[in-house]
Amino acid sequence: MKKILFLLVLVGSLLNAKDGFPETPVIEEYVEKQQKYNLLMENSNMIISVIGQGVAPAFATSPAQAYALSKRAATADAYRLIAERIKGVNVEGKDTVKNMMIKNSTVNTRVSAMIRNATVIETNYKEGLCEVEMEITLNYGDF
Repeated sequence: MKKILFLLVLVGSLLNAKDGFPETPVIEEYVEKQQKYNLLMENSNMIISVIGQGVAPAFATSPAQAYALSKRAATADAYRLIAERIKGVNVEGKDTVKNMMIKNSTVNTRVSAMIRNATVIETNYKEGLCEVEMEITLNYGDF
């Protein structure tokens, strides 16, 4: 008898539960809003602008070589900054503790990304320091 009563209560609650689900127009309205949002995002662009810095090495044999090497370092730094903004940075830290004192502390950072279509906007060279301004335009559809 208890089993039959339990089954009747269970079936009754399942029949009443269908009234709690949203009607089809509510779901269709949600899907329509989501499609409009996706279309808006697909047509949007984001510009990332960075300034990379590079220093002329001490072993440069001429001012031209110092300029070329510092410009290359600044360009690589700018690419790294763009990659950090797009993909993020992996940070790994390690501390060695002995006698309740830190003996050694290391922090390693790593970024990995493929950067295409970045544009150099401006290059400045002053007193051995080269600055390269670079920007990239990202489209939502690229991801």
